[in-house]
Amino acid sequence: MRTLVKDIAFPEGPAFDSNGSIWLVEKEAGNLICYKDNQWYRYFVDGAPNGIAIDTNNLLWFCDSKQHSIRTFDPATGTTDTVTDQVDGHTLKMPNDLAFDRNGQLLFTCPGDRLTDGGGYVCCLTGGRQVVKIRTGMYYPNGLAFNREGTCLYIAETGTRLIWKFDWDAGTATLSHPGILANTGGAVGPDGMALDEAGNIYIAVYGAGVIQKISPDGCEIEAIRLPGANPTNCALDPRGSQGLIITEAEKGWLLQTDMSVKGLL
Repeated sequence: MRTLVKDIAFPEGPAFDSNGSIWLVEKEAGNLICYKDNQWYRYFVDGAPNGIAIDTNNLLWFCDSKQHSIRTFDPATGTTDTVTDQVDGHTLKMPNDLAFDRNGQLLFTCPGDRLTDGGGYVCCLTGGRQVVKIRTGMYYPNGLAFNREGTCLYIAETGTRLIWKFDWDAGTATLSHPGILANTGGAVGPDGMALDEAGNIYIAVYGAGVIQKISPDGCEIEAIRLPGANPTNCALDPRGSQGLIITEAEKGWLLQTDMSVKGLL
């Protein structure tokens, strides 16, 4: 386990761009951070940036839980833009994490600020740029990730410590066949997630100090122990060279551990 960056004010949302750079957020300082070739740079975007997803043009999309919005950052120009901050005529409920489906539609979680609320929901920003709720009544929906085919969506529900599995129809933007894949346990619960090319799921269990690796059928394969108690998210290098990247909030570190498997973008 290597420490790549220290003294980050609540790191979250690591993601790889197509050039192999690692992007993450510094939530409590309103920054995005780019790490590559043992160097790193901060970009101030204000608010409280959280999860990150990077599109095919290397445009960074991120949740802003302070500004209650989905925003973008263009590394080429250094400019930011607010894409949306409402659903059904109401302000978004503290967006947390996000992921693109195979059609380029953006799914994102809106948990609010309490694990016991029960009013959390998941949205889809459709190809027509309409925001629709696709799942409601959740207890702090947090990390989310698709399988390789884009037909299955996993959602971490922190308040119940559950990982949910749904069928995803990109054409109609609907979830179906909900099922509980795993219970991660932990003092708080599951946060962000990443998948490898074999479909195994790597779950940052906040409060437990582990990345829990489970199989596609929900069986625990391994618990990767960390030097801090509060991992927030993780990402696997899709090129297979940089291994598993982890953001850990107790220490404020960006961590890396070698792995031969490749991740999914």
